[in-house]
Amino acid sequence: MKVRDIVAAIEEFAPLGIQEKWDNSGLCIGSPEDEVSSVLLGLDCTPELVDEAVACGADMIVTHHPLIFSGLKKISPDDLVGAAVIKAVKAGISIYAAHTSADKVIAGVSGAMAARLGLGNVTILDEDGDGTGLGVVGDLPEAVTAAEAVKLVKERFSLKAMRASRPVEGKISRVAMCGGSGGSLIAAAQAAGAQLYISGDISYHNFFTKEGFMIMDIGHYESEIEIVDILFSLLRKKFPTFAVRITQNLYSNPIFYF
Repeated sequence: MKVRDIVAAIEEFAPLGIQEKWDNSGLCIGSPEDEVSSVLLGLDCTPELVDEAVACGADMIVTHHPLIFSGLKKISPDDLVGAAVIKAVKAGISIYAAHTSADKVIAGVSGAMAARLGLGNVTILDEDGDGTGLGVVGDLPEAVTAAEAVKLVKERFSLKAMRASRPVEGKISRVAMCGGSGGSLIAAAQAAGAQLYISGDISYHNFFTKEGFMIMDIGHYESEIEIVDILFSLLRKKFPTFAVRITQNLYSNPIFYF
């Protein structure tokens, strides 16, 4: 098995060409021709994840968030990115990220969020014109009150807490959502007729909402973590006898709730 075989399987699901212009999905360390005997999956490529790959004998890491987002002026063990790069290069570990490429397919991050709530009639929220795009919108099986929606979302996403705007007074039947940082799609959610928008990293001023529209910020990590299981299932189905592992420290959320 070569790196290019793993990459081809992932990009059949999440084509690299659809990623956002600012993104850095793809192979950031290693060669497509490198041999691979085992893959380790995680959400973030931290130095600890690279250490785990070394310990379990994985020679390729696949994450959702890219290790390298922009040009590095230096590679130093004194910062987290530099430390992870140095460890990976020394150990001969290839690193690949499926970030907005996996966000923009309907079966990706946002689609997984929709499935958790049991939404029907799911479509892309902000479509690029080629059947891909950021976010999704769909309909709940039955309309719920704001209080019922809060309970439902906390249960389905295993949340200890969330941030939310002023609750709507009427029923919620149509829901839009975007995994990760989705503040830029609030207007699109409103235009799509959603009474509720679910995402992460929503800024303070966005919580001043119009009547009949509610926002829930469930957290960046919480909205995206299921992509790890999606990638695991994809690779296991494509290569049933190949060694694919999910990190033992899957809960790598850098944000703590007290």
